[in-house]
Amino acid sequence: MAVVLSLRWAGVTPEQYNAVRDEVRWEEKTPDGAVLHVAWFAGGGLQVTDVWNSQGEFERFFAERLAPAVQKAGIAGQPETQFTPLHRRFVAPGVSGAA
Repeated sequence: MAVVLSLRWAGVTPEQYNAVRDEVRWEEKTPDGAVLHVAWFAGGGLQVTDVWNSQGEFERFFAERLAPAVQKAGIAGQPETQFTPLHRRFVAPGVSGAA
């Protein structure tokens, strides 16, 4: 079942996020099950909304690819995460790729 991931990670900076993104290269080597990723910074940390085909696919990606890069970037603590079943998804025509 597809899920929406809401994630907040206090203290993470844009520089750390970019270092992890450059290391993991998820935009070039899309993780199995990833559908959508949106990230921004507010309230002193990283905010993320993702859509995944399943919670297990995100957890596998986190353990195998993301966690080592997070450690290398010096990111402390753990994120607050919440998974919610996806009810509906809409992507506007012509929207694709990274911003």
